[in-house]
Amino acid sequence: MNKDIIEGNWKQLKGKVQQQWGKLTDDDFDVIAGRGTELAGRIQERYGISRDEAEKQVKDWQSRL
Repeated sequence: MNKDIIEGNWKQLKGKVQQQWGKLTDDDFDVIAGRGTELAGRIQERYGISRDEAEKQVKDWQSRL
């Protein structure tokens, strides 16, 4: 799944994102708005992990969908 698909299906995917990364808030989702780079950034902030690790988690999650 690529970033265009995430952006296009954001409303449907939002619930799956929240299941995977429960620390993300509604405000985070408003900022993310389907942008993969924003998703990784918010995961990095909320979970206190490196940018590379956050991007890896997003990529792994995308491949499972």
